[in-house]
Amino acid sequence: MAAGTNGANTPEDDDPFGYLYADGQAAGAQSPRQGGYGYPGPAAAQPGVPRTSYNQVRAVGERQYGGHAQVPHQAYGQPNAQYAAPETYPGGAPTRQTTIPPQRGGAGGGGGRGPNTKGLLLGAIAVVAVVVIGITVAILTNGDEKDPAAGGGTPSTGAPTAVQESPTGEPTDKETPQQLPQQDAATLKLGGSAALAKDIKGAEGADGAYVTGFNALGSSVTWQAEVEQAGPYYLSVRYAIPAKDANATLSVNDKPNSNPIGLKNFIRSSDPNWEKNWQTTWAPVTLKKGMNTIKISCEQGNQCDAIFDWLKITKDQP
Repeated sequence: MAAGTNGANTPEDDDPFGYLYADGQAAGAQSPRQGGYGYPGPAAAQPGVPRTSYNQVRAVGERQYGGHAQVPHQAYGQPNAQYAAPETYPGGAPTRQTTIPPQRGGAGGGGGRGPNTKGLLLGAIAVVAVVVIGITVAILTNGDEKDPAAGGGTPSTGAPTAVQESPTGEPTDKETPQQLPQQDAATLKLGGSAALAKDIKGAEGADGAYVTGFNALGSSVTWQAEVEQAGPYYLSVRYAIPAKDANATLSVNDKPNSNPIGLKNFIRSSDPNWEKNWQTTWAPVTLKKGMNTIKISCEQGNQCDAIFDWLKITKDQP
């Protein structure tokens, strides 16, 4: 054998896989039958022919068990058997066969078990259905539980609702201030020489009227004043004098006060002009509940040179 020669053919001229292709089969390529463990081969080495290792190939799926070789030939495009258990071949030992239930192929048609997308989809649909049913039941329930007295609207909870009243800002035990009377002197009952006049300006009575002619014994003004509660009060009087002090007798319910009501020159005026000397005075009085008779009169010993505008009852000291 010459150097560099390794058999009748060289790897360049011999495609060990040529028998697998249509053009190789047309050229006469055949499946090699070299010996190997479990594969058929020549019974003995041929004298003078060296063993070639590069073409020791076998067909895909070719196995040999018990001296028999099987080469499955399927049509093009069909799956080839890649493995068969030894007991499926002739002469193989019988074994216990376990039936494996077929498994559904996963996505893409593979033999493995893929994710159960159909089950997930069914579960999601079931959850959505439960939520929709719950919302529908809640709406129907709220629609039925209306307050029958109101004819609909706010649902009735079955429990009485506490009504809270807004605070009035005043304590409930505090007495409401009573309205105390005030009266123009020109509307009072006049006695003696007392009369109405309007020539002096500054009177606050209706049409500027006031009581004059009081500077005479027996002249008087009498007021019927009503209060809601008995107790101590203050009588306020608006009057005018010719810049000199005066006084008069005050009687409440036909009982003269121990002290006369003072009609003094509190503003300390030196101008005898009556118009510039309007001012007020007050005296404490005790009244009964209901109607009270209040009388201001010019009695013996009084200095009665004064005119009167109005009288008013107050609870607090002016």
